Amino acid sequence: MNIYFSCSITGGRQDQMTYAAIVDTLIEKGHTVLTAHLASKDIMKAEQVVDPNEVYERDMSWVAACDVLIAEVSTPSHGVGYEIARAISLKKDVLCCYAQGKRVSKILTGNTEENCSIYQYPSADELLNFIDTYLMKMR
Repeated sequence: MNIYFSCSITGGRQDQMTYAAIVDTLIEKGHTVLTAHLASKDIMKAEQVVDPNEVYERDMSWVAACDVLIAEVSTPSHGVGYEIARAISLKKDVLCCYAQGKRVSKILTGNTEENCSIYQYPSADELLNFIDTYLMKMR
């Protein structure tokens, strides 16, 4: 399955280890993660040299090409919100995940779009299990 993984870059990288665990697990399960590079510790440095128009065109192309968008939304991010909205408008399946105890925008938690799910996770292990189950149901 082609997966667009969305996570905060400029909004903060405190959840980078969780991002890496998600991406690594998805790849181990045989999925193609179009945005695997976003989980890297060095993503800020790598993305500094890329033109903003290039980023927009590249990322919107990947959103259009994905089967599902999985977003870790514990850290607020304008870009992640934009990607989620774009995927929903394209009728892509969207899964938004956030750590228990984090405050998340009510625009996400109150979303009633049929193709959008939200999951509050108590631990990274439970998150990884939930994502695996979610994707198996899609197949």
